[in-house]
Amino acid sequence: MSLVLDVRHKLGSFSVEAAFSCNRGVTALFGSSGSGKTSLINIVAGLLKPETGRIQFNGDTLVDTNSRVFVPPHKRRFGYVFQEARLFPHMSVRSNLTYGRWFGPAKDDGANFDRIVDLLGVAPLLSRSPSNLSGGEKQRIAIGRALLSDPRLLLMDEPLAALDADRKAEILPYLERIRDETEIPIVYVSHSVSEVARLANKVIILENGSVLASGDAATILSQPSPAVSRREAGAVIDGVVETTDGDHRITTIRAGDARIVVPYLEAPTGKTVRLQIAARDVMLATSKPEGLSALNILPAVINEIGEAAHGMVDIRLDCGGVTIVSRITVVSRDALALQAGNPVHAIIKSVALDL
Repeated sequence: MSLVLDVRHKLGSFSVEAAFSCNRGVTALFGSSGSGKTSLINIVAGLLKPETGRIQFNGDTLVDTNSRVFVPPHKRRFGYVFQEARLFPHMSVRSNLTYGRWFGPAKDDGANFDRIVDLLGVAPLLSRSPSNLSGGEKQRIAIGRALLSDPRLLLMDEPLAALDADRKAEILPYLERIRDETEIPIVYVSHSVSEVARLANKVIILENGSVLASGDAATILSQPSPAVSRREAGAVIDGVVETTDGDHRITTIRAGDARIVVPYLEAPTGKTVRLQIAARDVMLATSKPEGLSALNILPAVINEIGEAAHGMVDIRLDCGGVTIVSRITVVSRDALALQAGNPVHAIIKSVALDL
């Protein structure tokens, strides 16, 4: 899959002028409110026609203003999930889901319906009315309806923005399943660092309608930017569930040679998970400390010491083959005489890694 976009469009006093490309997996359009995220995803969907530019998907030209090519939304075969579920109130959950099948290239035999219902865990909801669903359940149905249109590309415009923290936690595992268990590429709009860190393979940061930076999630989210505050910047690490301790409600994740303890996850051994470790949550010690409540005391080597800013400095560490970032004060850097190549121990509280 390849989406290539290079467009310019003016909306009143605001202008969108962006160029980027993305492939399989989840590509996040990431930025603060008013950065142009929704305008861009609407241009991709065909809901907004750019003044100038070109869009191609898998080699098909969807927009070429020079050649006066504009493929209408219904012919692009893109699924769209909005911030609000937008379910039909007079239809049952089953009818809302099957409505999406009318937009697919051919009616299926029901096998795909059953697969999507299982993927999203909505079988117990099929006979209900949308009015009897929670916010999280409504969004799962909206996602299922979009998937059942057999889309070539799934567009998601801040699908969790209207939900509280508990409902977000309910839906995120289903979005991970869609990413991991389907072949459908996703363009995901969000201003939430935690959502993007957990879901995205590639991140495109937008500011004032333009692309400020783009790259893999681990690289982009490890450095402060207008969209990633110093408080939120840190490391994004992929690992696998190694062990779970139900009695003590903890799970051990293996990432490279490092083993990181996190609060209990309902996940089988071997499942791939992603951790976001904020730099502000990582302490350093020049010798292994004892008598601490922190469960994660990881041997590490300093790879790089960044430039000081606001009395703080970011230190990049190699922890068993994975990179972790620690933010400490300049006073601590000097007191510990830290230099690139020094062995240290990274100390991370498990409760700071609540997924």
